[in-house]
Amino acid sequence: MSADDTAGDTDRASSDDRADSTDRDESAADTSDREDSAPLEPSWTRSDSADREDRPRDDSDRGERRGFADRGDRDDRSRGGYESGGARSGGFGGDDRRRGGEGARATGGRGDERRAARPEEPDLPEDVVASDLDPAVRRDLLSLDKNNADSVARHMVMAVELLEDDPRLALAHARAARQRAGRIAVVRETAGVVAYHAEEWAEALSELRTARRMSGGSGLLAVMADCERGLGRPERAIELGRSEEAQALTGDEAAELRMVVAGARMDLGQFDQAVVTLQACDLDPARTGSAAARLFYAYADALVAAGRTDEGLQWFLNAAAADLDDETDAEDRATELTGDAQ
Repeated sequence: MSADDTAGDTDRASSDDRADSTDRDESAADTSDREDSAPLEPSWTRSDSADREDRPRDDSDRGERRGFADRGDRDDRSRGGYESGGARSGGFGGDDRRRGGEGARATGGRGDERRAARPEEPDLPEDVVASDLDPAVRRDLLSLDKNNADSVARHMVMAVELLEDDPRLALAHARAARQRAGRIAVVRETAGVVAYHAEEWAEALSELRTARRMSGGSGLLAVMADCERGLGRPERAIELGRSEEAQALTGDEAAELRMVVAGARMDLGQFDQAVVTLQACDLDPARTGSAAARLFYAYADALVAAGRTDEGLQWFLNAAAADLDDETDAEDRATELTGDAQ
């Protein structure tokens, strides 16, 4: 494969983005607070076998590296569960078949001249290495030139590490990985999830749609539906909840989507329908844990909005009891309702 072909990978991948240009035009739409939310991060995490504590690190310039605009405090949002569904990439044989940008062999002497310059990328700390990335995800990068694959892996690691503390810088790393490896599903999926955390709803939706076209699967429906809400299109979120793919979801993934759809119903003022949407066999007050707490919280919120305050109070108490890690403010909401009743 010539250097021109390699350089064209990113350009061809970008055509997927243009297919969602309508969404991007609406990126400034509604970003109102939504409390029916759930935390989300990519299903892959840094390799457990990589012990970075044994490597020297210099945190003195971390603040300088975070030069990207900070969006400030963010409220927790309804982030549906998702699973990485990237198609496994095969290996490559011989240098002449190498792909991917840095390190790819140029032919004819002019490949580097014609290769489009990449946007400025955020710095990569020296103590972050490619082996920090989950091995299964690294296998998806085998089709890239080794140098480029290492850079993509390190950007992906940084994107996940910064997801909660600095979502804007995390997004810069995710975009850098996408620019280098835009034809790999797990890279696009990661870019979508990180954009979602940064509240870039249109970009997140575009990336997740592209990842799904590449690899299939239905595990991202809840995230995509919540992006539609963020764009001020709750009706589309409800439509996703009615899709055949949605009907195939089970367990926590199904519950996440129900919470998003219920939130969309509440966006439209359909509070009774929101209550009904959340009613299922998993609405069991004996359950504990993060997923149960968030589901109970969403149900309590819908009940209160529907004017069923006493029932809502009880479910806020159920949510507080299930919330072993204090992820929600269910206890505070219950106290507020008790005060209102007095």
